[in-house]
Amino acid sequence: MNHVLVPRRNPGEPVYRADFALGEHSAQHLRRVLRLYLKAWELPFLADAAELALTELIANVVQHVPDRRGQTFIFRLPRGEGVRVEVADSSPAVPLAITGDPLDDGGRGLVLVNAVTDEWGIVKRWDGGGKTVWFECLTPPELGGSRFRSARPGPRP
Repeated sequence: MNHVLVPRRNPGEPVYRADFALGEHSAQHLRRVLRLYLKAWELPFLADAAELALTELIANVVQHVPDRRGQTFIFRLPRGEGVRVEVADSSPAVPLAITGDPLDDGGRGLVLVNAVTDEWGIVKRWDGGGKTVWFECLTPPELGGSRFRSARPGPRP
């Protein structure tokens, strides 16, 4: 189920929330949604990196979470600093950022996320029932972003 939450009552509330079983075409749909928000927020220069990172997080859920259920959240960071995207799932297994063999078919998703985003991380649920993998793509100072980040949304439970 998709939920678009506008206007936001709380700056820590996502602007977009999707909660459904993820499949092969989910990344394509969610990339399109993300690009539309970035365009509306006048942050289209973040789209390529954010879309690639989102694709990798969705692929991890599709490949490694047995029920493929996931939640995707899109947040606009305060003062146009950029975007934060979170993908939560029910698997307690934490993905690893490994480089592996150059000829391997997979295993480099989080290495790519690390390369194209400004910040990323993993937050395990306190009850062991899953995790949230998140990333932020920031507006560079030359395009009006802050040189010093101040208010960061904290991880969600």
